[in-house]
Amino acid sequence: MGRRQPVGDDWQSALRSRGYRLTPQRQLVLEAVAALGHATPEEIVARVRETATGVNISTVYRTLELLEQLELVAHTHLGHGAPTYSVATDDEHVHLVCRDCGGIEEAPPAVIVEIVDRLAGERGFQVDVGHFAVFGRCSECAAAAD
Repeated sequence: MGRRQPVGDDWQSALRSRGYRLTPQRQLVLEAVAALGHATPEEIVARVRETATGVNISTVYRTLELLEQLELVAHTHLGHGAPTYSVATDDEHVHLVCRDCGGIEEAPPAVIVEIVDRLAGERGFQVDVGHFAVFGRCSECAAAAD
């Protein structure tokens, strides 16, 4: 099931249709998530503080939790530590995480369809593709290592 990615004024209508307002803090958090792509709460709060210095990390965590419940943002665990947040979109994707440079690329679910189908067939396990991360080395880091 895909999610729509609200943009700009669409965030306001998406929140309003669910009984919430687009407060300044929510807008700043949404804008930070959209601008950063894949970001931890700490990176998001740093971005928000560029505009609103008084926003604290607990406000960002509460806002992210609400925005995720409303399916405006999604989180993924891309390693140890804090989850990484991104704006929720219609397109599911697998995260490719470079262990050398820390870069994150997105790939279509088709790249892992064989393993997803095999897990479903053999074990009845349904893979949450959006939470699927493959760790390795990106093409640039691999070329630099050669």
